[in-house]
Amino acid sequence: MNNQKSIAVLPFVNMSNDIDNEYFCDGITEEIINALTKIDKLKVIARTSSFAFKGKDIDIRKIGGQLGVSTILEGSIKKSRERVRITAQLIDVEDGTHYWSKKFDRRLMDIFDLEDEISLTIAEEVRNNFGHFEIQEHLIEQPTSSVDAYQMYLKGRSFQLKWTPEGLNQAINYYNKAIALDKNYAKAYYANLQCYGLSAMWGYIPYDEAMESAINNLLMAKELDASLPEYPLSYVGKFLWGEWDFKNAYIHIKKVLAINPNHIDGLEALTELFIALGFFDMALPYAKKLLEVDPLSANNHYTLAHIHYFQGLFDKALENVDYALALNPELELAHHLKCFCLIWLNKKQQFQEFIHNTSLIEEKNLLFSLVNEKHTEVPHQIIEKWSRLSKDKTMLVPYDVFILANSHQTVTAFSLLKEMIDQRRGQIINYRQDPFLRPLHKINGFTDLHRSNLSSADITSTKKDEEKGTANVLDKDQIKKLKGKLLSYFKEDEPFLNPQLNLQFVAQVLELNNNKISFLINQAFDVNFNDFVNSYRLKHFKLIALDSNNSHLTILGLAYDSGFNSKTVFNTYFKKIEGVTPRAWMKANSL
Repeated sequence: MNNQKSIAVLPFVNMSNDIDNEYFCDGITEEIINALTKIDKLKVIARTSSFAFKGKDIDIRKIGGQLGVSTILEGSIKKSRERVRITAQLIDVEDGTHYWSKKFDRRLMDIFDLEDEISLTIAEEVRNNFGHFEIQEHLIEQPTSSVDAYQMYLKGRSFQLKWTPEGLNQAINYYNKAIALDKNYAKAYYANLQCYGLSAMWGYIPYDEAMESAINNLLMAKELDASLPEYPLSYVGKFLWGEWDFKNAYIHIKKVLAINPNHIDGLEALTELFIALGFFDMALPYAKKLLEVDPLSANNHYTLAHIHYFQGLFDKALENVDYALALNPELELAHHLKCFCLIWLNKKQQFQEFIHNTSLIEEKNLLFSLVNEKHTEVPHQIIEKWSRLSKDKTMLVPYDVFILANSHQTVTAFSLLKEMIDQRRGQIINYRQDPFLRPLHKINGFTDLHRSNLSSADITSTKKDEEKGTANVLDKDQIKKLKGKLLSYFKEDEPFLNPQLNLQFVAQVLELNNNKISFLINQAFDVNFNDFVNSYRLKHFKLIALDSNNSHLTILGLAYDSGFNSKTVFNTYFKKIEGVTPRAWMKANSL
């Protein structure tokens, strides 16, 4: 069942003649997605899953079902010289109804105000239709004073998301252009930092050179704006993967999630940290939350598979990793994990078919034999080959250690493992949980290889107190008093007859803010704002529809006279409440 307070923002369509504006449209879409994630209790589908439908003609209801949302936002952008026109519409995935649409035509220099306005309007409309949640006063702050710098940043982002050596290099080039246009552009420095960090970790740029550039960008960004989630996030990789300092990694992940509890990179880092610690009961809820907001991410399905694998649930792990590979057949880590699942499940034929035309076939076959056929000898030529491979620090999986650990050469395996741990090699960070390394647990000194400075007792919930911020918005006496005031206002002034009536207008009359009015209606009447208003409109329609003086008016005319401003909304709401169409109701109730 779809989460009612949920939305997926599909990539905005480029309506400009210039194909280069594609990056601008994608960037605006991502900015709106990121803005909406700041709203607690609103499920927002992450970029990876939303962009899976880019350029595809698929029924909105099918997309909503795949993503598990109640609402889809789609739209288009036309950028021409110094102006930008954005058209957007919200669609109810249950019946395909367009329950809100609007055109925005502004100067390009006002793009940040426009992004904020669109994000706030979207959030308000979702709340009006599906129930209360708190909305901040602003969701997007102006990150730069230069629109040209912003466009360079968006172009850099489009290249960064390719995650290739060339893409990262191009991204750095455009981020540097953004910085040249605005020396105070903190987000551009943070983006550069991430690109250099990834290039160093993946071996795309010489490590020392890349890290020096990463540090220089961090120092600049820190001075400009340390309030962004990118600031604490920039330390997470260093502490978690670089130093295995789990306590400091945890502290900085919490800082990221304190700024934005739905930050996708923060949630992923916390999941990876708990896996490294072997705290699978803590990792699973976050792995599942990642899948909830990003269900079409191959990496997220791989992460869940990894947890099940370390728990010894190889069948479940295989199921998850197969889905990850269906989403992204090029995900190399998933290939290795599937190979390992097949080894532990002793599925020899499937294993042989799967590893055909892959690398390291000899090693994979030997590992299968050691685990399932109780062979204990490792051929000399394999060991010679490893002596060359072991110097390659970018090798994703330590087959040499796995094979030696399951042979007679456990002492050699332990020595290699210790060397990798001393070097803090990311490939081996989960060594305590890995089933291939269980034979080494018996060796004296295994427990002292790396002592975590973070225990389960140190970990407190990173989830916000759900009661905070809403339960104390209005107390029972206030709700009772304001409920009476609201009912009197609707009875005496009949504001529902105004087709443009909105939450803000009602809030001003009752001298409350939008969040409190939304909370009041949700708590006092157990309905959302639109249903509350439409219930009055429907009652008024039924009253005037049966009046013989109005017999000359059409059903739609009567609906508009009752405050409805959309034929689709009127028909949908009427049938939901009455169980029949307006025409059938009129026929049954006419004298």
